[in-house]
Amino acid sequence: NTILMSEKQLQIKQTEIVNDFLLIQWTDETDSVISLSRMRDNCPCAACEGEKDALGNIYKGPPQRMTEQSYQLKGLKPVGYYGLQPYWADGHNTGIYTISFLKILSAEN
Repeated sequence: NTILMSEKQLQIKQTEIVNDFLLIQWTDETDSVISLSRMRDNCPCAACEGEKDALGNIYKGPPQRMTEQSYQLKGLKPVGYYGLQPYWADGHNTGIYTISFLKILSAEN
């Protein structure tokens, strides 16, 4: 038996950067607001968050020195239908923020 999903998968309809916040309009017509500092401080990339090996050991790069530019967003690139890749003014751009992670970050604001 095939289970049909009655709801479409939630996707990003539009984004806008206003002052120190990312505004997201979703395809279900809801909106989210996420502070850029919360986004950057919770970067999910392997260098910032770390990654686990087969034994569960976490490896990550050295702590990054944050500056004012670390919290300035220069651009956003969609990643498929599932997330966003931010481009920060300090050159950091390896984090991919999934839709579910963006929803979590917006709920914590």
